[in-house]
Amino acid sequence: MSLGMFCGIPLPFHVWNEKYVPLMVASVPLVGVVIGSIWWLAGIVAIGLELPHSITAAILTLAPFFIAGFIHLDGYMDTSDALLSCRSFKERQRILKDPLVGSFAVVMLGILFLAQFAAMYAIAGHGQYLGLVISISVISRSCSAFSIFVLRHSPQSNYTSMLSQNIGMSNKLFVLIVAIVATRFSYLYAGFLGTAVSVAVILGYIGAMRRVFKSFDGISGDLLGYSMVIGELCGLLTFAVLHNAGW
Repeated sequence: MSLGMFCGIPLPFHVWNEKYVPLMVASVPLVGVVIGSIWWLAGIVAIGLELPHSITAAILTLAPFFIAGFIHLDGYMDTSDALLSCRSFKERQRILKDPLVGSFAVVMLGILFLAQFAAMYAIAGHGQYLGLVISISVISRSCSAFSIFVLRHSPQSNYTSMLSQNIGMSNKLFVLIVAIVATRFSYLYAGFLGTAVSVAVILGYIGAMRRVFKSFDGISGDLLGYSMVIGELCGLLTFAVLHNAGW
């Protein structure tokens, strides 16, 4: 269920059972393991084939969005459109639900791709610690799961309200354990660099979520996608800057 909803990988069959919705949300970080592993593998193959750094960087930039089926990128664009409109609360809500793509969404998409390409170009140049993209993918989705667990849901969103039903302590504990394991892996794998990247993802996500939560009086699927994309970008930029500085 989690792969079918939060990942763009074609599946031979889709199963939906309301009884397992709490498990589906708790499994979101595991979807991050799948997406992050394929993301890492794509980079390893590109580097192994000795492709030009620009092409490798382009592959690493686009891979996570293709693998996820662009679901989070869609939320990033919709939220950017509404957030930057600086309109009234009701108007922001209307823009958020508007299926048309506005100018702010296009501009922010360009900024996102430019920043992520720059980070990936620096990372592809040395190829070390590329496995951190797995941790980045897992930690950002762990943050999203916790947002569903603990934050107030927007009255306009039936999506997040449905996902938060019947969530138990065991579901929350599982997500916390997965997040701790991912953070620990980052440290064991890359030392201070890995820890800094993990912290950057978490702080980036919290900063983005704090802003949109206040602007839209609750969370929704689009706001989760926006915060996750920002969190991952913060992790990648931290990765690129610190590693190129010799950390």
